[in-house]
Amino acid sequence: MALKAMMLRRSIDRKKTELDALREKDAEFSTREAELETAISEAETDEQQQAVTEEVEKYEAEKKEHEDAKNALSSEIDGLEAELAEMEKDDPKRSDLPQGTRKKERTEVHHMMTVTTDIRSLPMGRRAFDALSMERRQEIVQQPDVKEFLARMRSFKGQARDITGAELTIPIVFLDLISENMYRYSKLLNRVRVRNVRGEARQTIAGTVPEAIWTEMCGAINELTFSFNQVVLDGYKVAGLVVICNSMLEDSDIELASALVETLSESRGLAMDKAILYGKGAASHMPLGIVTRLAQSSAPEGYPANAPAWVDLSDSNIITINGTTGTIQEFWTAFMAAAANTTTLYSRGRMFWAMNSRTYWTLRSKLIQFNYEGYPVTNLPGVMPFVDGDVDILEFIPDGDIIGGYGDLYLLALRSGMVIESSREVQFIQDNTVFRGKQRADGMPVVPGAFVAININNASPTTAMDFPADTANDAQLTALSVGTESLSPSFSSTTYSYTIAAAANASDKIEATASQAGAKIAIAYNGANVRNGGTVTWTADSKVYPLTVTVTQGNKTRVYTVNVTKAAGG
Repeated sequence: MALKAMMLRRSIDRKKTELDALREKDAEFSTREAELETAISEAETDEQQQAVTEEVEKYEAEKKEHEDAKNALSSEIDGLEAELAEMEKDDPKRSDLPQGTRKKERTEVHHMMTVTTDIRSLPMGRRAFDALSMERRQEIVQQPDVKEFLARMRSFKGQARDITGAELTIPIVFLDLISENMYRYSKLLNRVRVRNVRGEARQTIAGTVPEAIWTEMCGAINELTFSFNQVVLDGYKVAGLVVICNSMLEDSDIELASALVETLSESRGLAMDKAILYGKGAASHMPLGIVTRLAQSSAPEGYPANAPAWVDLSDSNIITINGTTGTIQEFWTAFMAAAANTTTLYSRGRMFWAMNSRTYWTLRSKLIQFNYEGYPVTNLPGVMPFVDGDVDILEFIPDGDIIGGYGDLYLLALRSGMVIESSREVQFIQDNTVFRGKQRADGMPVVPGAFVAININNASPTTAMDFPADTANDAQLTALSVGTESLSPSFSSTTYSYTIAAAANASDKIEATASQAGAKIAIAYNGANVRNGGTVTWTADSKVYPLTVTVTQGNKTRVYTVNVTKAAGG
């Protein structure tokens, strides 16, 4: 039994090596596809078109053979690993291992079986969970933690309110799938550096790298001085509502699992893209976006002393180009000059350029040429001309704005673990149950000078983007009145301390309005509770007494304080 298991492991390792070799050829096919797109647009004569047609047919045949070979190897590896797992489960020698060790080994086998399916390259019409073999899907839903998870998901059906203790930790096997699958829904996760961390993360990054010193072959080695900086990444929750039809909750475990993996992947992927570009940073409990950092004209309060030296990039790396006048040559010359501002000591890897569809087509219009027959020819096959770099289409980017640079110099930290819970937002009429998926993440450009934000419509690039309001934790007031008394300063929802230096009346009516209808408001004067809309009689002894208004919504609480003084005998 042990010898056969050894043979299986060697066979698995060999086939994985073969699969890795095949995957390395994916880039070659992508390059050939881009070249063929260019050739198609440039073919003018019948002979040229015929030659391109033959090359396209040859490419498609070779690409199909390549994909078939990868899929066949993946299936073989799945089968061999399943056979190995079954053999090790029945091996009495291995049953003597401690329970924790066996559990760890099973987890590792499950993980290996999951990642052999190339989730990221699946067509958008196919769900990630469905891409696994039927045997693998059945094996997953039979795991005790998965069965318990799906059973509790079904128990939420029709609930009109949050359930105490209803938060569920998503099984590890689902997290593996979701983490891979969200790359299909996110354009930028493939561009930036992603690290999985725990708790608050202090990520060490190199400072100024010294140049190595040449010397004689047997000479003494010169000592180089390296400096290292740290960036601190917190863990902010990205959360969204997941709508599951009630009939799906009544369906098979496999169908329910597939729907959950897909909806959670999509919601996470879309949220990450927007935050990477326009995230507002720690003050708004989200990652710091590329454009947001470029727009800063001074170091934010509390900028760490051991972080990289802060540099003002608001002029050099936020650039306006007049693409509405002038020649095409002048436009591309200006664009290349703007792109050159991404050059730093650390700029490496492949660049990306993010824009919306309208801007993309505007760029294509600036590349139109005409062949000898008068037919237009245009080139922009997903690659930025002249400056190079892949083009990513993100429709939330404003018209004319292009954000680009070296994505490897943006660090995105994902916290381990993801949870799902029942939500108050239950759609009774639509016969749906709504769940809320949450994960913690943070990020920032560690070398912000490697990025630029450009507007090609002779306007300033947009540097601030609206995000969906965090109404679930909005504990702000929109109005606060204390009878006819005047507050100093005047009321503002983001100002929490006020003074009434000399109350004119013996008593006043207190009215507070929360920005969210469901928020709880608690009012107290000098330690005694007062109902909202009730009247307070001031203590007239020329001393200061606090009037507090406490607002609670979700996990957030804010306290507004009014220090009131009433003259003695007044």
